[in-house]
Amino acid sequence: MTHYTRREFAALALLSLPAARLLSSVRSLHAAVPGVAGVHIGLNVPYSFGNNAMNGDDVLKNVLLLGVTALELRSQPVELFLGAPTPAPRVTGDSAARAAAAANARNYAEQLRQWRLATDPNGAKAFRKKYEDAGVQIEIVKFDNIYAMNDGELDFAFALAKTLGARAISCEISTKDDDLRRVGSFADKHKLMVGYHGHTQVTPAIWENAFSLAKYNSANVDIGHFIAGNNYSPVEFIKKYHDRITHVHIKDRKLHEGPNVPFGQGDTPIVEVLRLIRDNGWPIQATIEFEYPVPAGSDRMTEIAKALKYCRDAVA
Repeated sequence: MTHYTRREFAALALLSLPAARLLSSVRSLHAAVPGVAGVHIGLNVPYSFGNNAMNGDDVLKNVLLLGVTALELRSQPVELFLGAPTPAPRVTGDSAARAAAAANARNYAEQLRQWRLATDPNGAKAFRKKYEDAGVQIEIVKFDNIYAMNDGELDFAFALAKTLGARAISCEISTKDDDLRRVGSFADKHKLMVGYHGHTQVTPAIWENAFSLAKYNSANVDIGHFIAGNNYSPVEFIKKYHDRITHVHIKDRKLHEGPNVPFGQGDTPIVEVLRLIRDNGWPIQATIEFEYPVPAGSDRMTEIAKALKYCRDAVA
């Protein structure tokens, strides 16, 4: 990974991106503090940048441009940094092409499994140092396909997250108790919370069931999905289970499975949730997960900057 000086960090804000002035002003607002009014307003990366295969250098460059200091980081950039095999390109086409793509995916999963079992997660210390030297904390590490991992891979995942300085890992929630009990047992073993992410079909009762299966089983409450699927505010659930919530995903959606929209245009109580976290001093990262369509004439980085400003203004 490339090493940046403090002068180079400042120079990143001068890159000729669309709406660079907005990006630079947002970065200046947030650059020197770990949160706004005590709230860690984070970002799910590199997912929010639209490319999960983005390398760690490019992720950090974008994060610095936006002035973000707290992250939910997907495992891919770290594992690529450590030398993980790269997946085969996605293939579309007829049934034969799809079958070949499925075979490639299975082969890749096995290659990744063997690589993880042979890799020392302590190698990620250099990755962590670079981010921390830049003032960026990796608070949560997101893993895909966690229920397909064997025991050795799960140990690797939790150890990797700890090496990165994370206080939790995250993954999609399963509908199977055996899955939640098994992953939860590793969370308990490593004493590291696992935040289960819920889409619109996930109700409070599903998270409550997960909580009952392991001490460190927790929730990643996506407040946009919650409002679109449950059609009522997540505030009471957050109040009741704040000590079992690793982070909340911030997005704005409409009721009744409505679409993602720019922040402030939907039915999600973003401001109320952010102020609830602020006023209670809860260590819950407010993680922007950028998903609404980029408007004509704009670009993804500009829209993320707008979302960040909306959230920061809400609690400042």
